[in-house]
Amino acid sequence: MKKILLSFSILLFINCKSKSNLDLNTIQKQSNQYTIAFGSCDDQKIKNELWEVIDTNHPSVWIWGGDNIYSDTEDIKVLKANFKLQKQDSSYLHFIKNKIILGTWDDHDFGINDGGQENRLKKESQKYLFDFLDTPKNAPERKREGVYNTKTITVKNHKIKIIILDTRYFRTQLTKSKVPNKRFQPNPYGNGTLLGKEQWQWLDNELRNSNADFNLIVSSVQFLSNKHGFECWGNFPHEVDKLEKLIVDSKAKGTFIVSGDRHIALFSTKTIPQLPYPLVDFTSSGLTHTYTGFSGEENPYLEGEVVKELNFGVLKFDFDTHSVLMEIRGKENKLLAQHLQKY
Repeated sequence: MKKILLSFSILLFINCKSKSNLDLNTIQKQSNQYTIAFGSCDDQKIKNELWEVIDTNHPSVWIWGGDNIYSDTEDIKVLKANFKLQKQDSSYLHFIKNKIILGTWDDHDFGINDGGQENRLKKESQKYLFDFLDTPKNAPERKREGVYNTKTITVKNHKIKIIILDTRYFRTQLTKSKVPNKRFQPNPYGNGTLLGKEQWQWLDNELRNSNADFNLIVSSVQFLSNKHGFECWGNFPHEVDKLEKLIVDSKAKGTFIVSGDRHIALFSTKTIPQLPYPLVDFTSSGLTHTYTGFSGEENPYLEGEVVKELNFGVLKFDFDTHSVLMEIRGKENKLLAQHLQKY
């Protein structure tokens, strides 16, 4: 299978904003194409100058990938106030008009740096995240523990299924690293969980029963890159194996992952036995700030170069060619990297 690889970063959002955008959506549907964008790591105290630029790509969906605010606090009133401050950004309010807004959280909008199931305010945090996202009051995710949810986009006779995971609410204890300059190391195989029993059952059902042309999994933390010593799926190696096996066994078409968290953007791919295409983990992180001092790290799955500029991700789905053009873009809509994946 031929791949074209450059390099890039991600952002995810759905756009139905102005009349011109609505016209574009009609054109996209007629041509069997559809655009989604996503991004992560947006400090509410730093002006986000990318909203207008993101909008020029005419996405139909926007997905928050986590760290949608920065609010490490044990005071729920502070968390609520920080979500309110983020929601008062006039550029953001203009951007989200007539768009589908989806998202998950990571640690800083969850309320605890590197936090997991021990967060005693997680139920309250969940409510304020959903309020920020304008999640309908009767949505299933409002009535259960955890922010995991799904949305299927129908374009003519084609479907894109967006599966949004929660890597915080149920995540058990991490193992501190014995290696200097690394924060964590993998748990002993079989110990602990990232998603928890109920979310795993839900995810199994969503993938096995999917009839979508593409299945997009949103994870706040990276799935493939696993050597950097920070939070990632690799800290629970048995759950990495479990998800890879589920993707293969479910036969869900065109499955790939997008992630955030790291304040850098990159593209990782892995060959999975019996999966007829490479598994992609597309990381886009840094809407308001990035890891400008990044000088490299071990990643056996890295494709292309790591981007450390402000970035967002764009996904361009083509139903005729069964492919997704993935782009990392930055200021002035500069194309920083791209990857074309055919399914």
